[in-house]
Amino acid sequence: MTNDVSDRWRSAGTVSGFASAPPNPKLVEWARSFVAEGGSPLVLDIGCGAARNAIPLATLGCRVVGLDLSEPMLLAAAERARREQLPDGPPIDLRLVRGPMAPLPFRDGAFDIVAAHGVWNLARSDAEFRAALAEAARVCRSGGGLFLFTFSRGTLPAAAEPAPGQRFTHTQFAGEPQVFLTEADILDEFARAGFVRDVPGPLTRYNARSPLSTTAKGPPELWEGTFRRE
Repeated sequence: MTNDVSDRWRSAGTVSGFASAPPNPKLVEWARSFVAEGGSPLVLDIGCGAARNAIPLATLGCRVVGLDLSEPMLLAAAERARREQLPDGPPIDLRLVRGPMAPLPFRDGAFDIVAAHGVWNLARSDAEFRAALAEAARVCRSGGGLFLFTFSRGTLPAAAEPAPGQRFTHTQFAGEPQVFLTEADILDEFARAGFVRDVPGPLTRYNARSPLSTTAKGPPELWEGTFRRE
């Protein structure tokens, strides 16, 4: 598993964009249901970037661990936490850790919620994606939740071939290996790892493309969904 990070995630422009990005409202609302159950759920935000989701989750009442490989992103996250800390409010419970999506430096069953928001699509091979998913399953407690936001295979033309020896990993979108999944891929791979959907119905799809599209240009098609650890 690589411990390096692309220069793209260190650049000042990218970091600045993430530092001002809003949270995913569905993730925040979903986490609210865990808070309502009582206590302060422990959340792992994998690939937290500049804490666009981590800080709102902490403000909600969660205890949050934000994990990222990019030191500039983590520095921006710490600065954002200081900036958004209310003078008379409770301290933002956010711990920032530099590390890869796998292996995760946490004990088995440590977390009530794992958020994989726009990070597993950055895996550079099928094996790296599967290792990251297995690690998320390892550190998520039984009955805990997983929030997924990731690239859809529909981003790419139907005729696009994966990288040699891969099933999910393609290079056509950004010129570098990234993982693109169908809904069936997600449900199958997650079930193998021990995650099942926590609500009925299909995953939410954004930026849906025509199946007749012949280009990978434009914003990626995305999947969003919530799961529970068996």
